[in-house]
Amino acid sequence: MAHIDLGVDERREPGIVGLLRYRPETAGPLMDLAEVLLRGPSSLSRGERELIAAYVSGRNGCDFCRASHSATAAAQLDDGPDLVDRVLADLSTAPVPEKLRALLRLADTVREDGRAVTGELVDAARAHGATDREIHDVVLIAAAFSMYNRYVDGLGAAAPDDPRAYAMSAQRILTAGYRA
Repeated sequence: MAHIDLGVDERREPGIVGLLRYRPETAGPLMDLAEVLLRGPSSLSRGERELIAAYVSGRNGCDFCRASHSATAAAQLDDGPDLVDRVLADLSTAPVPEKLRALLRLADTVREDGRAVTGELVDAARAHGATDREIHDVVLIAAAFSMYNRYVDGLGAAAPDDPRAYAMSAQRILTAGYRA
């Protein structure tokens, strides 16, 4: 149960969904940002961007966002759930391209403290083929998801225990996007 009365059934509208219903005037801009970052035009695939959101959320300890974006990433990546689980368990041994590994390391640093991002981290991503646009977008995804994670956890929003809830949410996002 959230720390405040959201005026919704949190079992039916868990996590950020109930929070968005509580303040629709802030929901629009938040979901517009998620739509652009995770589904808009990019040289990074939608699955890769969802994986970055899941990784940041997992590292922040936000169970709802980790599970939600893991399910959405898994639905869009080859090797789906296994790959996502391996990245979340140990990035250093996960079977991902070095460019994505470097971008995930960059995202993790931003998540922890944006001021800790160094030229070396950025150069490492570039050395593996990351473009300036990809670096920009990964930094913004990491910053935005740190905010979303703190929003969900700071208000104590409910997180379902049933993985099917996240799978259904992923299908809805794949079909209609974040603005729906």
